[in-house]
Amino acid sequence: MVTSTTGNAEPQSRPMETLPGATVRLAGDSGDGMQLLGTQLTNTSALSGNDVATFPDFPAEIRAPRGTRAGVSGFQVQFASEEIFTPGDGLDSLIAMNPAALITNVSDLKPSGILIVNEDSFTDKDLKLAKLEQNPLATDLIEPYRVIRIPMTSLTRGAVEALGLSTKEADRCRNFFAMGLVFWLYSRSLEPTQRFIEAKFGQKPELAEANRRALQAGWNYGETTEEFASTYQVNPAKLEPGTYRNIMGNQALSWGLLTASQRSGKPLFLGSYPITPASDILHELSKYKNFGVQTFQAEDEIAAICSAIGAAFGGSMGVTTSSGPGIALKMEGLGLAIMMELPMLVIDIQRGGPSTGLPTKTEQSDLLQVIFGRNGESPIPVTAARSPSDCFDVAQEAWEIATRLMTPVMILSDGYIANGAEPWKIPDASSLKPIPVHHPSSDEIDQPFLPYQRDDLLARPWAIPGTPDLMHRIGGLEKEDGTGNVSYDPDNHQHMTNTRAQKVANAAKLIGDAKVDGPETGDLLILSWGGTYGACTTASRQLRAEGSEVAHCHLRWLNPFPANLGEVLRRYNQVVIPELNCGQLRMLIRSRYLVDAIGFNKVKGKPFAVRELVERFRSLLSNPVHQS
Repeated sequence: MVTSTTGNAEPQSRPMETLPGATVRLAGDSGDGMQLLGTQLTNTSALSGNDVATFPDFPAEIRAPRGTRAGVSGFQVQFASEEIFTPGDGLDSLIAMNPAALITNVSDLKPSGILIVNEDSFTDKDLKLAKLEQNPLATDLIEPYRVIRIPMTSLTRGAVEALGLSTKEADRCRNFFAMGLVFWLYSRSLEPTQRFIEAKFGQKPELAEANRRALQAGWNYGETTEEFASTYQVNPAKLEPGTYRNIMGNQALSWGLLTASQRSGKPLFLGSYPITPASDILHELSKYKNFGVQTFQAEDEIAAICSAIGAAFGGSMGVTTSSGPGIALKMEGLGLAIMMELPMLVIDIQRGGPSTGLPTKTEQSDLLQVIFGRNGESPIPVTAARSPSDCFDVAQEAWEIATRLMTPVMILSDGYIANGAEPWKIPDASSLKPIPVHHPSSDEIDQPFLPYQRDDLLARPWAIPGTPDLMHRIGGLEKEDGTGNVSYDPDNHQHMTNTRAQKVANAAKLIGDAKVDGPETGDLLILSWGGTYGACTTASRQLRAEGSEVAHCHLRWLNPFPANLGEVLRRYNQVVIPELNCGQLRMLIRSRYLVDAIGFNKVKGKPFAVRELVERFRSLLSNPVHQS
């Protein structure tokens, strides 16, 4: 998809106000099609040339009772004429399809923000399902907002009445009515969604026509009602020239894995067991058999990682994916891969825990698990994506490290990144250089073959089974240095333990230095990792614009840390680490660098809002915490 400045072809009768950006949240029951509506708004805004960031919010229960607060599904979109890093904080508009959606989301709406409600869904039954004693539309709860009450259900049924649909089928078109109204309000073109309807429902002409009519009815309602004083326009953003498409985090991670496979000339094998929110990687990669990708839906997490180990042993790009609970089950297998010193990727799409926890919500609470959660001394490199589009690059960097050091590498993402979307500039294929991978042959090896003979970074050779004269022992028992023979010698075990640890530490020579956005010294350094990047970047730049000496350092690699990190930390009067956990990176930083870093922690299943970060950082600037 190419970004363009596709305008709106439909005439509008109201004055148009130009905005730098807008944040819209669509909320309703899990069957109301809010995710589809949000996706269409996202894609249309991207085609209009806006910078876009999204945050889908799914119910935690698979079949939550309809109309209940637990069943609310939301989709938030920020589209802007300038570079943005988050899906937005306070909402400019909230579309609530029922009382549960209203009561669980209205607190995020800005004062004087636009609140659009489906008035037909505020019956006594709906209020009871949402556990409300009175109709919120009749209380002062909605007083701060511009409330637009629309009988969406009735109007949608009227729009499709001539098509002979059942009441249930007609009501399913309500999201397209809401979509047409939102598109009218923000001057979005209907054309991309009309094409989507044809592609999605073309084989069911009556449904396609119903959705088209509902979409147009929503647009027409905006044109004819007196409720809106104006419409809004968000101009195209000044993005770097190129060809763009909208991309989600799990999709970008999948494409990054596929690209790494092609760059290294190694066939990609994914062994995975389905788990939210990682399953979409399995779904996406299963589409690319034409690129030699093999996907295996294993019977459990243990089988999934063991199959990936087998693929790596055979000379393929072995990958396994999961979330926190599944990563726990993979840990014994991961220890085997560490002992065997095979290159492979383990991907953890973090979610709220412990146990089943909050399966559709986001968290950063697996950091200590992936660094320390195995028996024995078994370090591995750990890297984390910072945004949906960044996942494409992270996958390739991780595979480069894995093959260069002959070690498994852990990639961390989270539900916020995995399900979010943003514009991604499609790279020039000629700029993607090969990832060198070498398998020794008998002609170049002095006999006898030493499978644990190491290079300058302590990596051992990746010998393919069946290669003449390269027979070697492999498995989970401790190896003798060089020969790979089983060894119970205590000095050898100490030596091999130190060697494996040093090999991982050597990754610091490959990953580059930590970079700082902002002044080289100052009052406050914000240290972040993973999906907090966007909120921290926005907050730090806002504070610098106010005149504060605030800098931001975002960590891509969490084990090992960049070689210069300690020196960076000591240049600032205070260091604050915002995390969606109870202080895991903070603990590592304090113990490693003896810097009294300050934590700012949250485990609510939601990402940081920029405003809460700014408030906390302002407090630290006004009342500094002593730091040794």
